[in-house]
Amino acid sequence: MSAPKRLDEPSSAQPVPAARRSGRVRREEIVAAAARIFARQGYAAVGMRDIAEAVGIRGASLYHHFPAKEEILYEVCLTVTRELNEQNLPFLDAPGTPAQRLAAFVRAHLEFLHPRRVEHMVGLHELAALTPAHRAEIDEYRRYYQRRVRDVIAAGMRSGEFTAIDARLAAFAAFGVLNGISTWFHDDGELGLEEVVRGYVVLIVGRMLGAREYADDQAGVLPNSPQT
Repeated sequence: MSAPKRLDEPSSAQPVPAARRSGRVRREEIVAAAARIFARQGYAAVGMRDIAEAVGIRGASLYHHFPAKEEILYEVCLTVTRELNEQNLPFLDAPGTPAQRLAAFVRAHLEFLHPRRVEHMVGLHELAALTPAHRAEIDEYRRYYQRRVRDVIAAGMRSGEFTAIDARLAAFAAFGVLNGISTWFHDDGELGLEEVVRGYVVLIVGRMLGAREYADDQAGVLPNSPQT
């Protein structure tokens, strides 16, 4: 199956009019505010008026951006599926061994989810509220993302770099560990994000998959942040 089709977006080579830039920012604010309310109260209990009040706009203005509450939920889900694909899959296509690429991917995945923990939890718990078409699209992004990771694991198994016995099970286990961060990690907790990232690279790539070079958190071995 090919990569999910991307929605039409303005070309990066063309300037975006100021009115459209401000509209895009407002949509992002609405989506972020709605995600917080959905997470706190549950999607079914939230109305469009609640979302408008949280953003500080009139209900009529909210409908100008989103015709229905489900469209906002769909946008929340896209932030942790389509954007996840676009930003993180390039790490799997970068030069390097399967272990090196997966180590960079683990870091990128965790650093992506960190500021989007609320959106991620809403996307996991409220999928049933999406329309069939929107649900199918979100599921397609997720399946493609998982399949790409599974393919890299399989490549590492063929080369003898990974000792995992089943690429599909290994991918499921890896995502279970990675995505679980949204349920327990807090900025004011005992562990910092960098500690979690480095520990998870060792746990997933070094221990679960069996790549010897990542079996211990040695200086210079684990990947630096893609943001630096």
